[in-house]
Order: sequence, then C-alpha cells, then structure tokens
Amino acid sequence: MRPNSKPLEPAPLPDVTAAAGAEAWSSMVYIRPVLVADLPLDLQREAEGIETLYSMHRPDGARVALVADRGLAFALAREHDMAPVFVH
Repeated sequence: MRPNSKPLEPAPLPDVTAAAGAEAWSSMVYIRPVLVADLPLDLQREAEGIETLYSMHRPDGARVALVADRGLAFALAREHDMAPVFVH
C-alpha cells in the first residue's frame, strides 16, 4: 500500500426487505440423494432397478418431488422458478 492511501472499503450490500427475503426462502428447494430401500414399498416398486433417487424438499421439509437423476432435479427446480441447493 502506498503511503497516505486508504484501504478499499467493501461495497455496500443491497438492501433486502423482509418480503424479498420471504420470497427467496419460499422459492428455495433442497435436493438430496435418497436410497430407494429407505422409501415406502409402493415407491420402491415404482423405482425398480434404481438404487438412488433425488428428493426435492421445500425449506419446511415437505417433499416436492422424487426424480431419478441429480441433473434432472436441478433442471426441474429451475424450470419451476425454484432455487435448488444440494445437501447430503
């Protein structure tokens, strides 16, 4: 740093209102792998030959969907204006 120079100040963060934060929260979806063996029997029968599915959950824990592929889960979330986050 040169003499008499001040360090750069960080840029101010944008103001986020409570409504905008709530909207972002409601559009978030968590994607995680699920073993088919851990699912109810009726779902196990439908997933014949597949060992792992990908579950999509809202922040409140409600399951939105089960899909066979991680990439498909992300694409499906984005197609429905959701913000996907992978968790394990």
